[in-house]
Amino acid sequence: MSENRADVLILGGGLMGAATAFFLRQRGLSVILLERRLVGQQASGINFGNVRRQGRFLPQLPLANRSRAIWGRLPELLGEDVEFLPSGHLRVAYTPEAVATMESYRDGARPYGLDLELLSGNAVRARFPWLSPEVMAGSYSPHDGHANPRLAAPAFARAARRAGARIEEEAEVLTIEHESGGYRLNTADGRVWRAPVLQVSAGAWGGRIAARLGEPVPMVVRGPQMGVTEAVPYALLPVLGVTTKEIREVLYLRQVKRGNIVFGGTGHGPAELDAPPHRANPDITLHQFTQLRRMVPALGALRIIRTWSGIEGYMHDEIPVMGPSAKWPGLFYAFGFCGAGFQIGPGVGDVMAELIATGTTTTPIEPFHIGRFT
Repeated sequence: MSENRADVLILGGGLMGAATAFFLRQRGLSVILLERRLVGQQASGINFGNVRRQGRFLPQLPLANRSRAIWGRLPELLGEDVEFLPSGHLRVAYTPEAVATMESYRDGARPYGLDLELLSGNAVRARFPWLSPEVMAGSYSPHDGHANPRLAAPAFARAARRAGARIEEEAEVLTIEHESGGYRLNTADGRVWRAPVLQVSAGAWGGRIAARLGEPVPMVVRGPQMGVTEAVPYALLPVLGVTTKEIREVLYLRQVKRGNIVFGGTGHGPAELDAPPHRANPDITLHQFTQLRRMVPALGALRIIRTWSGIEGYMHDEIPVMGPSAKWPGLFYAFGFCGAGFQIGPGVGDVMAELIATGTTTTPIEPFHIGRFT
């Protein structure tokens, strides 16, 4: 039985875990990351790819701002292109109530350094003429955008490995033990892993692992519903979304430079942690397409060429779990990002590395502490 030691063990190889491994190496700590399957294979790789700040829980904006700064430096930091495009992000409103929500959010976001431009129906269509006449207003964030989720987590993992981290894929953890001096993990292949510090960043499986460690949280898993159309000439620069309280109206879409329209929203499918790969619900896909036509009528002529789903973890209060354990020294969490973790992923990694290395962080994360559930 082989034994492996490091300063920090990371359980989970999604974007949060891979980014934490990278930034820990930048701070000089030795790291071993254990991923049950392949890096970036779960929610980090099947999500929409939204790099947006507007619409987030306001106390999360400092973290989102820190992450946005990192997104702009990724080619320099990682030596790879993850197709980040700061194309802008536009949320539309169909009702006076939604317009009022936009106005309130704009005012609340301004002290956090997020300046949003509100455009009336005529003004928003003058700038974006492909929008439907039903759009009453738009909230525009010019520095947000999108990236390729299939590339981001693997790029962080490769950069972490080049910097000296051990990235172990196909390493299923069977047991986690708290012992004198830290944590012992045993994997299915018989290997033993030890470190004084353990970070759980296992996505939808984070709730199950936290419960095993004596810190259960109210978490459910859901299946995002995604699709992509055939390619057409590149014309829709900003990422698009909807401000609404109706889940059936929630839609997001973006056009990649190759011409395809990627879209999602209007509800979730069921998901189970240990089920086979999840498929998109065709009824939801068809409803998504009615909302696509509602927002951008010209898209109604396109053909859908692929749909997919996956598994994401949602907290009951829609706020992630991030920070130190409320029970065990040297234990940290970063999971439960409620389908909105892609944009903040690099920032989460940077903040967690700072917290683990120094015991504190310059970005406030107190609202995300797991202790709120005890």
